[in-house]
Amino acid sequence: MAGGQTADARLKQLFPAATTFSPKGGDPAHVKALVKDTVIGYAFWTTEILPLERGYGGPIAMLVGLDTKGVVTGIVMGEHHEPYGDFSIDLPGFAAQFKNKDVRDPFKLGEDIDAVARATITMSSAVRAVRNSARRIARSYLTPPAPSK
Repeated sequence: MAGGQTADARLKQLFPAATTFSPKGGDPAHVKALVKDTVIGYAFWTTEILPLERGYGGPIAMLVGLDTKGVVTGIVMGEHHEPYGDFSIDLPGFAAQFKNKDVRDPFKLGEDIDAVARATITMSSAVRAVRNSARRIARSYLTPPAPSK
């Protein structure tokens, strides 16, 4: 377990208001964050949504929270074998950049996501994994916003 946290502690970090979490299920796989019987968001592992996405050292497992409006509630870094992770994706500032990003945002490294020059492969893969997995969950489980008049 990443950082010695339990699964519930990681989920609670993404959805502090949640009173309970569903068992993992669905296709794509996810956990529902609930307040009473109301879904407030979805948590999912990037590696379960996009198993072929690889960084420099292999897959980068990140637990991502997405609320019902399509906004990222946070990221908890999981297992990875990136040689440059300690000064790129493991830094708290990396995960913090994704909080409150809308799935419709660009998620472009060097534009709306800060890059670390010596960890380009790692950073590019991690950003793609978050962007593409969040968008897949959104397409599968969220209702698109109504067109503005």
